Amino acid sequence: AGRGRTMVLLVVMGVSGSGKTTVGARLAAKLGWKFYDADDYHPLENKKKMAEGIPLNDEDRIPWLCALHDILRREDSSKQDTILACSALKKMYRHILDNGASAIESNQPEQPGENPALKILFVHLDGPIDVIAGRLQKRQGHFMPPELLKSQLDTLEPPSAPENFITVSLEKSLPEIVLEIESTILQG
Repeated sequence: AGRGRTMVLLVVMGVSGSGKTTVGARLAAKLGWKFYDADDYHPLENKKKMAEGIPLNDEDRIPWLCALHDILRREDSSKQDTILACSALKKMYRHILDNGASAIESNQPEQPGENPALKILFVHLDGPIDVIAGRLQKRQGHFMPPELLKSQLDTLEPPSAPENFITVSLEKSLPEIVLEIESTILQG
């Protein structure tokens, strides 16, 4: 990494079935970066709820997002390039990933020019609902029932300026998606 680029914290986001875990893991393997799957950090109660088809609410998600922020902050302070696969559906959730618990206390929308604690690039894997639904149906043993897809899409607030993000079509092949994200990172 002697090209003097700054370290990268990347969050691959999107609804369940968008391929964020596959994309994140493949990209991390290719670049030799650390990879985390946010689903691994859900408390047991959240996992139970999801398995029963009960959508998580903000209260369920906030402690989980704060824990993820702490992981990202730790990697950031040790200058470790890191990729996190995380649904991050709402602006508020991304704000917590950026800023941790302080994002909730202020409860203010981000002001232009305000610097978040972390500089995260959000990569939104986006595409048609029927494609995503088709993928979810093919999955075996995943704790996300397809009915929850609708609740995820209702929750989704796609990233927009001034957020730091790119949108990538999930209909592209995995190598194409990985390449597109990689070239964005290299352009800084």
